[in-house]
Amino acid sequence: MRGWSFSGGVFDLDGKQKRVEELNQVTSRPDFWNNGEKAQGILREQAGLKEILESWEKYRAGLEEARFFLDLAKDEKSEEALKEAAAKVAEAAEGLARIELAQILGGADDRRNAIVSLHPGAGGTEAQDWAEMLLRMYLRWADRKGYRKEILEYQPGEEAGLKSVTFTVEGDYAYGYLKAEAGIHRLVRISPYDANSRRHTSFASVFVYPEIDETIKVEIDEADLRIDTYRSSGAGGQHVNKTDSAVRITHLPTNIVVACQNERSQHKNKAMAMKILRSRLYELELEKQKERMETFHKTKKEIAWGSQIRSYVLHPYRMVKDHRTGIEVGNADGVLDGDIDRLIQAYLLQASESQSGVG
Repeated sequence: MRGWSFSGGVFDLDGKQKRVEELNQVTSRPDFWNNGEKAQGILREQAGLKEILESWEKYRAGLEEARFFLDLAKDEKSEEALKEAAAKVAEAAEGLARIELAQILGGADDRRNAIVSLHPGAGGTEAQDWAEMLLRMYLRWADRKGYRKEILEYQPGEEAGLKSVTFTVEGDYAYGYLKAEAGIHRLVRISPYDANSRRHTSFASVFVYPEIDETIKVEIDEADLRIDTYRSSGAGGQHVNKTDSAVRITHLPTNIVVACQNERSQHKNKAMAMKILRSRLYELELEKQKERMETFHKTKKEIAWGSQIRSYVLHPYRMVKDHRTGIEVGNADGVLDGDIDRLIQAYLLQASESQSGVG
């Protein structure tokens, strides 16, 4: 690409160009649409690759402009040209970061909406309050990204916090980003619930699934389901339902339990719960169902020291550390207010490089 060729690693522009040419040949075949589902997948891959290549060419041109203005500034000692060059370099750097992220978020499900479930570990009110703090962090992050979010199921804690919550985050690449958050999160702080102001360590687990649409077929046998209805619970107020409109569905073969209480209509809650169940089963299929399920159940029971992906320390110092990447952020309050993009991107980049054999 005119002196800007990258082979291997995160970008691998040569490989992408070659893949586009291969896909162009595939899409031109007379039998291309014989399998509509497969054809749609190929078209999505083709469009994503073309977007990356076109973006790269655009920002390559931006760097060429920056070089022009730098030469102009040097020859004519022009401050205006120097400012223009700096602006072009900054613009190109932002574009390069977007291209890099688009490459990292290249999984088949990365562009989908996300379904997120939070569960506190052992420790009663302390852990339940920590789960509530994580919920706030993710909702604030979604606001920063301009994503739509909706709480589908919420079980409040006995004194504070929550026992469980499931919510959706809707927007481009929501799942691609949030999959980086799946795992166990650890909090160290002086407990506001301890009269002796002692330091406590709490744990909570985060589970993330892609929200699948009707084009993906997941076979569910009605005989494998146990469906229960119950009265919605929540923070209280006039909007709490007085009828048994909430729905809980148990998938007996896998023991997956999903619930929805967000809608006033039992029919709508059942439909949404079924949607969550399809997403959960789809995720398990991708990850080899039985092994993945056993790991999830074991993790829920053993949310404890040594298995966390990230620590949030508020005492005796303030810092957030991701144990997978080694990234440390001193502004713990900012992270808890939803500023987690740096942590997410570092993990996604590391995972992408690991998969491609870089480093």
